[in-house]
Amino acid sequence: MPDTATPNLAGAHAMAPRLPRRPFAGAAPWLLSAPALLLFCAMLLVPLLLTGLLSLHAFDGTRGVLPAMTAANYLEILGDSYYHEIFLRTAGMALAVTVLAVVFGVPETLILSRMRSPWRGLFLIVILGPLLISVVVRTLGWAILMGNNGLINETLQWLGLVDAPVKLVFTQTGVIIALTHVMMPFMVISVWASLQKLDPQVEQAGQAFGASPFTVFRRVILPQILPGILSGSIIVFALSASAFATPAILGGRRLKVVATAAYDEFLNTLNWPLGAAIAVLLLIANVIVIVGCNRLVERRFRQVFEA
Repeated sequence: MPDTATPNLAGAHAMAPRLPRRPFAGAAPWLLSAPALLLFCAMLLVPLLLTGLLSLHAFDGTRGVLPAMTAANYLEILGDSYYHEIFLRTAGMALAVTVLAVVFGVPETLILSRMRSPWRGLFLIVILGPLLISVVVRTLGWAILMGNNGLINETLQWLGLVDAPVKLVFTQTGVIIALTHVMMPFMVISVWASLQKLDPQVEQAGQAFGASPFTVFRRVILPQILPGILSGSIIVFALSASAFATPAILGGRRLKVVATAAYDEFLNTLNWPLGAAIAVLLLIANVIVIVGCNRLVERRFRQVFEA
């Protein structure tokens, strides 16, 4: 006799009502991200596109921007040693600021992560507090500190380390010092985010097996915080290369960088196409340097730690 207690699963499945297929189910992620995507295009991509188109226009000193399209602006920048010097100075300054931010920011974040409450929160506020103050205000503060009669020179002379005031304002050294202070919080934030994912038991296990503190840092801590260091370096380099306020105030008219050169073309000579071409080349150089260095450093560290 057939077992009437056993349910007929095939029949039940066939008689079950089928749910209607949603025609826009695959488009749901695009529809949800559409407002942010439109805002991104309107606030970033469209201005960049318009700047790129402006850089291809011709310019005449008497008639202004001409509708004719030309690559003369890019050829002028690429063929003039004056602009070569400006781009090299900007790259060297951004690289120096990035190296100093890594040298001082990584140990500072490691020390901060090992502090106990409430000191850790207090010092974190002290480090990140300058982000709440305008860059112009901080740069003016550094201009006062580094002046001939500023606190730095007076302290050096009082200690007998120098006989005459050290010139720091309107020099590249002064700009690098101030930019390092301005960019330091970005490095601390990036490394701090990586340190929060670090399991302290792994570090303690390395020490328990007899590894030295330097070996534990090199083999355990550094590989795990390396993404934060790379992210912070990219942010610091990009912001330093495109910085305007600090080089303009502390560098003056003679110590030009790419941002101040573009500013002068826009507002002083009114050569908007040339200024736009300088800005586009700065963007392209930033992208090339950041992507290339990121891949090179990641490959080099991967080879070291795998060995």
